[in-house]
Amino acid sequence: MFEKKHVYRRFALAFATFSIAISIGFLMQTKEANSAARTGEEPSRKATSGKAPDSMKGVAANGATPEMLPSVPEDFAHKADLPHKPVVMLVSRDLPVGVLPQEEQTPLLGCDAEFAAEPAAGAMVTLTLTAPCLTGEKVTFHHESLKFSEVVSSDGTLVVSVPALSEQSVFAVTFANGDGKMTRTTVSSVPFYDRAAVIWRGATGLQLHAREFGADYGSDGHVWSGAARNVASVAGGQGGFLTRLGSSDIADGWHSEVYTFPTLTAKRHGSVKLSIEAEVSEVNCDRDITAKSLQIREGGRAVEQEIALSIPDCEAKGEFLVLKNLLEDLKIAQNQ
Repeated sequence: MFEKKHVYRRFALAFATFSIAISIGFLMQTKEANSAARTGEEPSRKATSGKAPDSMKGVAANGATPEMLPSVPEDFAHKADLPHKPVVMLVSRDLPVGVLPQEEQTPLLGCDAEFAAEPAAGAMVTLTLTAPCLTGEKVTFHHESLKFSEVVSSDGTLVVSVPALSEQSVFAVTFANGDGKMTRTTVSSVPFYDRAAVIWRGATGLQLHAREFGADYGSDGHVWSGAARNVASVAGGQGGFLTRLGSSDIADGWHSEVYTFPTLTAKRHGSVKLSIEAEVSEVNCDRDITAKSLQIREGGRAVEQEIALSIPDCEAKGEFLVLKNLLEDLKIAQNQ
């Protein structure tokens, strides 16, 4: 009986020992698998600094044989499946959404234009435009029906002398951007003068001619753009002068020519023949041109007429067309 119990005790001890060994092996296998999953290395493939000696082949460090070491779980060596289809990268041809807009120019301080009018001798008005931010730009002046274009100088100023057409004279200047300025002044001497004008745009070849007291073309009494005189000629009532307005540097600019005669202070009696003429040239031949004539007697209301003219073909270059009945000749009475 004693021997049978002793045998049972041995079996129980052996079974317990075997169970503990199995448990320890399972725990070690689980621990190594978790460690390999974190480090990306398989526990059974750790690198060593050298070869194991032949005497150690087939024996683990703790004396266990390879058959006794736990195996790596099958799912640990499983690799992630990569997509079978190739990945295509596209480059957009559109502008990036984040493109910043161009920076707007900061407006310059002190760029307000100033425009002033000052009466002068001979019923003239001196116009002064100060526009430091419009240097080199085209501007157009307006007075009654007169219209002419000029270019602002490099220092931002522009001074022009304009014949007044009314005692309460209003002048305006417009800029290329649509802005403009206006000024006014009183010219009490306007009734002392007769004035005639022609207004056009672009290259027309138009000219205003005045032949005083029976003067022939090219003589001293022939007043036109080629012999314009100046305001000093009206001193003492001796004769008139012509004012040409508008820059020839502006191809499509406005131009005006104005003839002035001191009717109420004239020292001679007689007549002044007025005419508008057009010289046929390369710039106007075989073209239709338009213009406007204007005439004022002793400060009265302006008389205006529209002009439409067909210029002959270029074979007539150098010839002159004289437009009749557009301006009334001046009848001058001598004043004591």
